[in-house]
Amino acid sequence: MHTIEAFYNSEVRPQIIVVLHPDFHAHWKQLCAAYDFHISHTLVNGGETRFHSVKNGLDTITDEPGALIAIHDAVRPLTSGQIINESYKCAARNGNAVTAVKSRDSVRQLKNGVSASLLREEIYLIQTPQTFRSSQIKKAYNQPYNDKFTDDASVAEALGIPVNLIEGSHKNIKITFPEDIAIAELLMSSGS
Repeated sequence: MHTIEAFYNSEVRPQIIVVLHPDFHAHWKQLCAAYDFHISHTLVNGGETRFHSVKNGLDTITDEPGALIAIHDAVRPLTSGQIINESYKCAARNGNAVTAVKSRDSVRQLKNGVSASLLREEIYLIQTPQTFRSSQIKKAYNQPYNDKFTDDASVAEALGIPVNLIEGSHKNIKITFPEDIAIAELLMSSGS
């Protein structure tokens, strides 16, 4: 709900599609009723993987090829209107915009049991939203699924589409583990 509100309150105010596993549709509708949540959105069945879920959402969109589509992880409820707006502006200018932050930590890569240091200045941690011209992202999602697809940028990149990074925020956390909920609650209560 926080994620939907962020997009709804942005300058762009896009049409919103929520892609959710079919087993959770009834629960989602109950939550919307319980919290008096009435922001208009379309509910679509999720797929086997993130790739398939995004593809299901994209398949419901009939629009002009130049239209812009932002794909956002619902588990990133702290994205800002500023990031959302900038993602649309950059995608309008350049075809796409992928939100990212520079790594704060030293980074190592482990290959075949050997650990190697990577240059932190060259490492970006990818976030969402990831915003694309409709024609670009729909073409990318027409290719067969590959295990290497971890996000929309990797799907587009597999077709040779250059990816444009925009500045994200370290507050735009992804809620994956229980401790992430406590961090998100702290950030939300502090007005961040």
